[in-house]
Amino acid sequence: MRDQESAPQDTERRLSTKEAAELLGVKPETVYAYVSRGQLSSRRVSGGRGSTFDAGEVEALARRNRRESVGHSGSGGELSVRTRITLIESDRYFFRGVDAVDLATRHTYEEVAEWLWTGRMLPGSTFTAPSASVAVARRAVAALPEHAAPADLLRVATIAAATADPLRFDLSEGAVLGTARTLIPTLVAALPPAGHRRRDEGPLAHRLWSRLSVHKDPDEASLRALDTALALLVDHDLAASTLAVRVAASARAHAYAAVSAGLGVIEGPLHGAASGLAHRLLQDVLDQGDAAPVIADELRAGRRIPGLGHRLYPGEDPRARALFALLEQIPRAEPALLAARDIVETTARHAPLHANVDLALAVLTASCGMAPSAGETIFAVARTAGWIAHALEEYGERPLRMRPSGLYAGPKPPQPLPE
Repeated sequence: MRDQESAPQDTERRLSTKEAAELLGVKPETVYAYVSRGQLSSRRVSGGRGSTFDAGEVEALARRNRRESVGHSGSGGELSVRTRITLIESDRYFFRGVDAVDLATRHTYEEVAEWLWTGRMLPGSTFTAPSASVAVARRAVAALPEHAAPADLLRVATIAAATADPLRFDLSEGAVLGTARTLIPTLVAALPPAGHRRRDEGPLAHRLWSRLSVHKDPDEASLRALDTALALLVDHDLAASTLAVRVAASARAHAYAAVSAGLGVIEGPLHGAASGLAHRLLQDVLDQGDAAPVIADELRAGRRIPGLGHRLYPGEDPRARALFALLEQIPRAEPALLAARDIVETTARHAPLHANVDLALAVLTASCGMAPSAGETIFAVARTAGWIAHALEEYGERPLRMRPSGLYAGPKPPQPLPE
């Protein structure tokens, strides 16, 4: 009888707003959003201003959220993470529901970044780097060896900029957005010039140009191509580096640390460094005047042809298509464009693959007086905005949710102590 009498009391157990928010891993205002959407019921506190919530309802919602936010897909068993930032489907991709190519070709990189962060279009957006952050980042980068890779420079600049920001541990949306708007231009400002004086004013693409190209006075078509490349690459769903950022943010690492996690992954030849491999392949074709012997050497060595195909686009990579269209408006890009076409047509004899954005980046860098590693720099600077967007989204989720369980496949314990 005692058990039967206690059961109704358990079902009536009530939680305060603060307790419900902690159990759900969300902010208190999100709890009330669940109420307005009919996902939770609330009861006003007698004589007070707050509300209470049925503990069973809250626990059930928490379990449901965990299943929906991090789980396994029904097809490939891959990790799935609920996100409202980027959707990729049917050879197109969308930023917060808007066609990403349309955004990138009609707006600047800074404007697209703001859209990704806030869902609002802010025409004329510009990013300004604080002088203190730039000074400490430049000193740190200048201390690196000359052969340091782009990701090395940017990672060191990120860490240096973090040390100049005593409020970096503030994870509120406003504070993180403030970090984003100053970190990206600081990264660009910290890069050494490419042979002529740095440019530290104007749109971000103009400033980045002076760090990448030996051409001192770029034409408008070239600058537009660089700016659009940045906007096209700002995010691409849960790429490997973005997942690393979300794991860091899940552990409540500050924004600089989360970006540093992304930069640690981007150096991989199957990720941010892929455009450099495509640049070298393209340069070999330009030097030899024919793609056939270059492709034959790659195949003979058992290497994958860089710049071709993409696992998320069975057809054309929309980023490559948009960037190639702009490159066709640059007269000096014609030889590199022809070489890229030769690579695609030659490879199609044994593997009919479309050009991806890495090959388009290679045409941009090869025709605009940039080093093979310039594509990696463009990729990393662009993607920093996307990483911040994902970090912001992750800060609003339950802490440490990015914690999969290992499937142990070692010797069955207990094993004897080794001698």
